[in-house]
Amino acid sequence: MTTTASQAASSPRPALSGRRRVRAVAAATIGNALEWFDIAIYALFAVYIGQNFFPAEDPGVQLIQTFAVFGVSYLIRPLGGLVLGSYADKHGRKAALVWTIRLMVLGTALLAFMPDYDTIGILAPVGIIVARLIQGFAAGGEFGAATSFLVEQDGEEGKQRGFLGSFQFASQGLATLLSASFAAGLTAVLSEEDMVSWGWRVPFVFGLLVGPVGYYIRRYVDESPAMSADDAAAQKADLQPVRNLFRHQWAGILIAGGMLVVSTALNFILQYLPTFSIRELGLNPSLSFTALMITGVILTFLTPVVGHLSDRVGRIRIMFPAALAIGISVVPLFGWLIARPAFWTLVGVMIVLGTLKALYFAALPSVMADVFPVRSRATGLAFSYNSATAVFGGFTPTIAAALITLTGQQVAPGYYLLVVSIISISALLAAVRVRGIR
Repeated sequence: MTTTASQAASSPRPALSGRRRVRAVAAATIGNALEWFDIAIYALFAVYIGQNFFPAEDPGVQLIQTFAVFGVSYLIRPLGGLVLGSYADKHGRKAALVWTIRLMVLGTALLAFMPDYDTIGILAPVGIIVARLIQGFAAGGEFGAATSFLVEQDGEEGKQRGFLGSFQFASQGLATLLSASFAAGLTAVLSEEDMVSWGWRVPFVFGLLVGPVGYYIRRYVDESPAMSADDAAAQKADLQPVRNLFRHQWAGILIAGGMLVVSTALNFILQYLPTFSIRELGLNPSLSFTALMITGVILTFLTPVVGHLSDRVGRIRIMFPAALAIGISVVPLFGWLIARPAFWTLVGVMIVLGTLKALYFAALPSVMADVFPVRSRATGLAFSYNSATAVFGGFTPTIAAALITLTGQQVAPGYYLLVVSIISISALLAAVRVRGIR
């Protein structure tokens, strides 16, 4: 770790009360959960959304168009990361978190109530694109501000950074659980016609109900200890987060982004697997989404446990073998699912991948945070996170669907995961050698 980053990471901070930490965790994670809930719902209901907004004679082309819009929103996330991340570094984590949830709710409302193609024509897909761009811009600043806010709740000794940071991604598990529950429940009780007509909108309306709660919690939570009044005054005198990031933190950007790619790609593969099982293998939709619910339970509850363990045994010591196992196991798991297309096979694949993901990404937020100094942490986290997700995450479902269509090999998405796992393993080695992170 660089001298600046080391000083920032180890700067004295008072130990916080348990109640304040609980409020901080709730404030940081609820927006992240809402973000990933909307992302997961869009991916899970892509078939129905495509029929409403992207008419095409070929269902495969229609699905690719729908997922392409899903990916387009990720192109604006680096910009949102720079704008909202630098805002968090200048004006505080709390102020940025309030803005991100406002924008997320706006994007969700547009998705929930957008008229379909038959009603308003070309304005329908354009409106969906605008909604996804608003959500993408907001999500761009969410990770940096929320992750910084979480890890900065740790006391002076820094003994719980892995545990506190793990709630950033545990909230993704909760979002997966909720979205899969909606998908399994709705597809079980509603007809195909009702799902296409209005059923897919129900989860987005639910997201609108969660938004005001998240806003209230963030509005009245205490600011991060690292952003004290004295520190804030110093920042205003000499703080250009974006300029400092691109002048002095390129190694951090590459390391943090590289560590993230296998986690974010695997996340979207998990979201894609139910659609893959339904369309390519002919499995029951409700059962396919139920399998994803099991993964959501694993990610929600195992992630904090692994985060706590990482504070005791070392974060890289857990992450490295997990990344290696992901790279080695994905292709055989896809092959197993294709050879034996059944619900229990899908459940087994989901359990293995969900467990490996929890092992890898539990400590990831705190490791990424340690790469950057406090005064450019939110900006650095936001830009590295969103650049990686824009390239390796948002377009993963599109790449997976396109690889199958182009190659005719149903196992093709597994090879993609093998490639990105190699990238993350290289970044982990660089984190140890260049930054001295353990």
